[in-house]
Amino acid sequence: MLPGILTPLAGMAVVILIVAIISVGKVSEHENEVRYRLRAAEMEHQKRMKELELELEKFRRGSP
Repeated sequence: MLPGILTPLAGMAVVILIVAIISVGKVSEHENEVRYRLRAAEMEHQKRMKELELELEKFRRGSP
């Protein structure tokens, strides 16, 4: 009686485990993509801040 119950349960557990592994992989991939976009936006922001600092320095010196 016990092997008759365990076999279907083990089969379902394997399927659930496979789905969980695939889901974790997709979430990890999405997280890496978001981190990459965030880093790119941060670099663009830093570049713009340096440009603004240079413009401010020129303004302080009196040259347009």
